[in-house]
Amino acid sequence: MTSQSATAAQAMPDVQGSEDSRQIAINKVGVKDIRYPITLKCPKTGGTQSTVANVNMYVGLPHHQKGTHMSRFLEVLNKHHDSIRSDQIMDVCHEMKKRLNAETAHLELTFPYFIDKQAPITGQLGKLDIEVKFTCTSNHHDDMIMEILVPATSLCPCSKEISEYGAHNQRCHMSAQVRLRDGQAMWIEELFEMVERSASTQVFAVLKRPDEKYVTEAAYDNPKFVEDIVRDLAREMEKEDRIKWYSVSSENFESIHNHNAYAVVERDKDE
Repeated sequence: MTSQSATAAQAMPDVQGSEDSRQIAINKVGVKDIRYPITLKCPKTGGTQSTVANVNMYVGLPHHQKGTHMSRFLEVLNKHHDSIRSDQIMDVCHEMKKRLNAETAHLELTFPYFIDKQAPITGQLGKLDIEVKFTCTSNHHDDMIMEILVPATSLCPCSKEISEYGAHNQRCHMSAQVRLRDGQAMWIEELFEMVERSASTQVFAVLKRPDEKYVTEAAYDNPKFVEDIVRDLAREMEKEDRIKWYSVSSENFESIHNHNAYAVVERDKDE
């Protein structure tokens, strides 16, 4: 901004910053559903992955202030878009509080993330997409939840037990939300591997016939109810010392019913 334009901006009235007499504070005000390109660091290659995030940005507004400055949210996002990762994202919340002179800031990013996976027998390489969400709040302390949604396969133990021919299976969506202990960090890939271990078997982007045979038989040899999946997910969370709180769930899309099966386990490990 040139000195002339800065002087002109200073001369304009700041309506958002004016007083409000209704004595009602606002918990969250800001901008949402921003489609925005972001770049995340990848641990295995040392490179980066570009994706498009759906972004929500809010601050708390005190009772005496009429409005917030919406353009400043985008200014903050523009500053940080090329360095967002799970152990740095809270910096964006801190910048929001500073730029908007707020006591509380909230940030939500939801985006597809691609994991390189090799087929189990042929080694064919493909990219599996998962959904990732970062939910951050900064006020008198910082709070961040990392969530991933992972597709997998489940096979019904009851069906296997009672059927003469095979057993019915289904796709499932396993979700893990985690809070980490202070000073700890975790890559998306690390949480992904923990979640995948809890299904009857994994899903892959590319499968040749030998791979399909292996995956089908692996599921048959490892039948799990939705209850089994979330209990195994919880055990994975319990084994990881960096995690202090978790919520894990699975939604199994039934193949022989017109409804889905669902289970969730949530626990604060310090309580």
